[in-house]
Amino acid sequence: MLRLNEVKLPLDHTPEQLTAAVLTRLGIAPAQLTGYTVYKRSYDARKKSAIVLIYSLDVETTDDDAVLKANARDSHLMPSPDTRYKYVAQNVNASGAQPRPVVIGMGPCGLFAALILAQMGLKPIILERGKTVRERTKDTFGFWRKRELNPESNVQFGEGGAGTFSDGKLYSQIKDPKHYGRKVLTEFVKAGAPEEIIYVSKPHIGTFRLVKMVEAMRQEIVALGGEIRFEAKVTDIEIDEADGQRQVRGLVLSTGERLPTEHVVLAIGHSARDTFEMLYERGVFIEAKPFSIGFRVEHPQSMIDACRFGPNAGHPILGAADYKLVHHASNGRAVYSFCMCPGGTVVAAASEPGRVVTNGMSQYSRAERNANSAIVVSISPEDYPGHPLAGIEFQRRLEEKAYELGGSNYSAPGQLMGDFVAGRPSTEFGAVVPSYKPQVHLTDLATILPEYAVTALREAFPAFDKQVKGYFKHDAVLTGLETRTSSPIRIKRRDDDLQSLNTRGLFPAGEGAGYAGGILSAGVDGIKVAEAVALSMAAKD
Repeated sequence: MLRLNEVKLPLDHTPEQLTAAVLTRLGIAPAQLTGYTVYKRSYDARKKSAIVLIYSLDVETTDDDAVLKANARDSHLMPSPDTRYKYVAQNVNASGAQPRPVVIGMGPCGLFAALILAQMGLKPIILERGKTVRERTKDTFGFWRKRELNPESNVQFGEGGAGTFSDGKLYSQIKDPKHYGRKVLTEFVKAGAPEEIIYVSKPHIGTFRLVKMVEAMRQEIVALGGEIRFEAKVTDIEIDEADGQRQVRGLVLSTGERLPTEHVVLAIGHSARDTFEMLYERGVFIEAKPFSIGFRVEHPQSMIDACRFGPNAGHPILGAADYKLVHHASNGRAVYSFCMCPGGTVVAAASEPGRVVTNGMSQYSRAERNANSAIVVSISPEDYPGHPLAGIEFQRRLEEKAYELGGSNYSAPGQLMGDFVAGRPSTEFGAVVPSYKPQVHLTDLATILPEYAVTALREAFPAFDKQVKGYFKHDAVLTGLETRTSSPIRIKRRDDDLQSLNTRGLFPAGEGAGYAGGILSAGVDGIKVAEAVALSMAAKD
């Protein structure tokens, strides 16, 4: 099979035109073409009136070697790489002599770590502090409607993790030489995702589809011998220290139960602050890391579509338009868009009482009125000096301010973009109606963030208008506060075996440990860590 890249056709081409383009590029007759499949499809929208689709195709011919030789000068033609997933071990610990591996957390990282361990026959135990995805959805919607927060069942905690209540983006810029991302997408399709996520350049799923997929993956893990415990919060970790070596020996749950294990996948997400504190107290090596803070910004989706796609706005292949923005402010701060949700909503994402946090969410259709994105300012440990957990306290202080400014009832503080840049409080909404539930309370958002962040944002919004015409819109709505862009810590691990820098048997993984950022990269990291666990157990078998 051959990989043919950079096949370009008009937006409304026919299947026959794609076949003809393949024949022309390869210089072969129709009888020599056995078949082809789309590996990847993207688009070039720089010329809005003539948007072009760009294909990468896996092509089969009657003589691939001869075709490759005849097209030796075409740098976009090559043998197709083998993207099939290959397990590093099978049936390790068949005798049961070793304690079963434990996965803490059932977000994308923990879910894939558990799935791969189960597929390798290791029968993992999965501990999730929150509820099943459907029960969790009821609690989350209850918070949005009734302002009743359950600290253990919300946007951050529960089956599926924070990715469940998001846009469901399934793309990443990570390096992936072993094609683990393909394994993630393949498993999602098997669990019920649309097949198009395998080949479109920016695949997404949306919340409601993710719910069903997570349930299907859970069922497979259980069918393969895995054990899943919900509302099972880990409150302590037992570490044996001898001859200068630290080794995990077990976990303690909130019920008081002790669970013996020597292999723990730590996939706790970026908001498990109490678990971070426990690990720090137990001497697990943790360091502070940069993250970002800012607001959710809402514009009419129709405006973004028109700006990006011109007369082709609304085309079914293109869908709702997104954007990616960066501005380097004069005070040295980087301001950028994060987790852009076309046709979505801004959601209440608090996990602790008395604090307000926002996130963005879309359904698969991306059919809501507004586009929203976090617009955030990069900060570093120098901005919150102190011990490794100082970033958590920094986040909490900002979230508490947002709670108070919103009215101390989980309403979010908001402001019109024009008023924020002008430095005056907002008193009434314009044409853009905010989507955050339970409510947005208009105020002066500049009183929440540090001065350097306010200055950078006020400079960035007008500058973004040069990248997306109309972006600096007076009545665009800013909703605060976005603080959970990534984990404020990194639980460092060794490069060779992915175990904690100073605690054997502990495998930090995913967003919470500082090794991923999004559903796809978290899933990929879960696969890597599952392999590391299997190899470690195989060495002891």
